[in-house]
Amino acid sequence: MKRLSVSALAIAFAAFAPAASAQTVHPAVSPAVAAQVERLLSQLTDDEKLTLVHGGMPLFMKNRPSDVVISAGYVEGVARLNIPPLRESDASLGVANAGRKDDDATALPSGLMLASTFDPDVAFAGGAMIGKEARQKGFNVMLDGGVNLVREPRGGRNFEYLGEDPLLAGRLGGEAIRGIQTNGVISTVKHYALNAQEYGRHILNAVIDPAALRESDLLAFEIAIETGRPASVMCAYNKVSTVYACENRPLLVDVLKRDWRWPGFVMSDWGAVHSATASMAGLDQESGEQLDKQVYFGAPLKAAIAAGQIPHAQLDDMVRRILTGMAETGLLEPRAQPAPLDTADDAPVAQREAEAGIVLLKNEGELLPLVRTARRIAVVGGKADIGVMSGGGSSQVVPLGSHIFPLPSYGPPWGAGIVYHPSSPLAALKAEFAGADVSFDPGTNPAAAAAAARGADMVVVFATQWTAEGVDFPLTLPDNQDQVIAAVAAANPKTVVVLETGGPVLMPWLGQVPAVVEAWYPGQKGGEAIARVLAGEVDVAGRLPVSFPDNLDQLPRPKLDGEGIRETLDMSGGVPFDVTYREGADVGYRWYEKQNLKPLFPFGWGLSYTAFSQDRLAARGGETLTVSFRIANVGRREGTDIAQVYAAAPGQTRRLIGWGRVSLRPGQSREMTVVADRRLLARFDAAANRWRVPGGRYQVTLSRYASDPESRTVSAEVAASTLEP
Repeated sequence: MKRLSVSALAIAFAAFAPAASAQTVHPAVSPAVAAQVERLLSQLTDDEKLTLVHGGMPLFMKNRPSDVVISAGYVEGVARLNIPPLRESDASLGVANAGRKDDDATALPSGLMLASTFDPDVAFAGGAMIGKEARQKGFNVMLDGGVNLVREPRGGRNFEYLGEDPLLAGRLGGEAIRGIQTNGVISTVKHYALNAQEYGRHILNAVIDPAALRESDLLAFEIAIETGRPASVMCAYNKVSTVYACENRPLLVDVLKRDWRWPGFVMSDWGAVHSATASMAGLDQESGEQLDKQVYFGAPLKAAIAAGQIPHAQLDDMVRRILTGMAETGLLEPRAQPAPLDTADDAPVAQREAEAGIVLLKNEGELLPLVRTARRIAVVGGKADIGVMSGGGSSQVVPLGSHIFPLPSYGPPWGAGIVYHPSSPLAALKAEFAGADVSFDPGTNPAAAAAAARGADMVVVFATQWTAEGVDFPLTLPDNQDQVIAAVAAANPKTVVVLETGGPVLMPWLGQVPAVVEAWYPGQKGGEAIARVLAGEVDVAGRLPVSFPDNLDQLPRPKLDGEGIRETLDMSGGVPFDVTYREGADVGYRWYEKQNLKPLFPFGWGLSYTAFSQDRLAARGGETLTVSFRIANVGRREGTDIAQVYAAAPGQTRRLIGWGRVSLRPGQSREMTVVADRRLLARFDAAANRWRVPGGRYQVTLSRYASDPESRTVSAEVAASTLEP
């Protein structure tokens, strides 16, 4: 792909159109909020304004006040005007508490598990729960809302994100944000934009066609912002077409603030600020200032304003946006003291999410659910005797009773260690099969594991791959687990493999194993959720939000750019390099379709314990597509189906335009309707500053997964149109 110059990029980005469709809403700030903000702004001194635009990490604070706990960040307030300080917690999977001893919190499953649910209600419930816990623990900002698309399946932080499709990621991310903010707690949406890998994230330059970026990653952010209306956007570490994301005016001003008319404030990621002039490029608040080379939004910004290099009005706009975010979320109003934290009361929210997101990848001979008549069940590997794995990094939640193992040599140079949540699948399976002999082998030796499996009625092998922020990972299971699985399968044909991973993995043993379950990082009650699904107490309802490649050669970048450039404690090191996203807007399943490749498991894939029919497909055209269909349970037990609707203009790859998720008893059916957001039918015309919907006959498919050869297909005529701001 031809690289754009800075000036060409600016021209292309300046042409970005505001999102506009039948579903798009850009609500203005209410008159009451605007008046409140202007009143406060008029009373602030310049020094007080400067106080609000930068903050640090409590760990490094001198003379830290007793009421400021060790956490991600702290921005001093203005007590005389009742502007509270911002007390910030890392988030994504709960109220992060790594490093705080004897501090409890409820751990949600990973973002990919949430995305596997395809359920906005589950996303909202999880957000509402952790927003409540944040308030109970004294925080009013959650650094949540990761909606970066999974462009690189080896990305160490993929477990925090919501998959490869912008509609799915944006919708579920927005609902989680909305849930958090119902508690009077600010949520961010992050990491804006193209933070798709961890190796070299501080020095890499993401190169992509601006129109393709608008149709993919930025569309996910736009949908999340429309759905959740987060008070803050967190900009990323990396460069986007040669300009750092946190001083990238085309991204922060032209797209976010002008085109999308978003009224909140942009905060930096920790250690992502490089100059005081970043304020002129749209950055409103410097976060984690001790990780920057200096406090740019302190004395340097004050001096630049005094010298006339930065207009005073710019500082006012920054503070206005911060106050607007606080006012809209309710931080400027007195609130009742929340009830004490009760993780036992909150844990069912995490379990519901896990049960809804576990994916059944393979089930030959209907080996699952496990038969109740089994007298001997062998459980192997994965530390299933003590708990379930969680991902590492700033999002780490450590519930009381967790087991923590030392960081491996290939891990980041910081973090709590490898954490297992205290929810043992072994104990949960023993409870489900109280009359059976349920044994355990650690799975560290293939021969010993095979011996333990031989003669059992059923074998459940747990395989894990730890992934974490700051490092990317191969797609192979570590610690000889592939050999253990192969040996166990050879010893006992009734073998189930349960994967606890942060993303896709390769499966060289797949042909030897009749049943495979993807349990991701299943959170606070993951052991119980896994056991209930394996035992058939609940249906397996999850569907893959990300494609699993068959081999590395199928990827747009078979060799990982910047491989081995690990993060250092001072967030420096390495020679800058480019990552060229030649797939453009064709991320994930669209790449496989365009290249005529068959992945190991496609986007949207997932089996059920019952059977469904999907029929009565009809599509009506016009300005957009309105698609109706029926889902019926034609099996013998209650279950959940997720029917996926894809559409494509003539000559284009298909993309997801909606889905229907429904739980049905045997014999029940449900009529469902999907109305396509017109941006999902459009191409972005950067030169004309518009979305353009190509006119013509669109192919509409009702599918069980992205590449389903048995998809039902109809067509409908869509009128050519331009989406105006």
